Amino acid sequence: MIMRIWHGTTARANGDSFFRYVLETGVPWYCSLEGNLGVMVLRKDEAETCEFMLLSLWNSLEEVRKFAGPDPDRAIYNFAKDRELLLELEPTVAHYQILADLRPAGPSCDKSIKYSIIV
Repeated sequence: MIMRIWHGTTARANGDSFFRYVLETGVPWYCSLEGNLGVMVLRKDEAETCEFMLLSLWNSLEEVRKFAGPDPDRAIYNFAKDRELLLELEPTVAHYQILADLRPAGPSCDKSIKYSIIV
């Protein structure tokens, strides 16, 4: 199993808006992709900024390549307000192989809903 880690920063004043935006765009898009096993959204508030991390779980790096292309470490910015809300478009993401997963079974993405990228 693979964890894909995306990081982004927005102005503190846009923190709540960005969180709602991620829930309306990135999270459902990830969840609609073949091989996705779930998504977590993390937020860290600083004095002037809010940092966000999207942790997405995948069956394999090959599943990631199906949507990310041949360079899976390249960040993807395909949604309408990415450039407006983010302070920087970080060029890369990180991938880690999960060696142990000790979480109890929990909720997962709704695979019955189909999403598309909003440009």
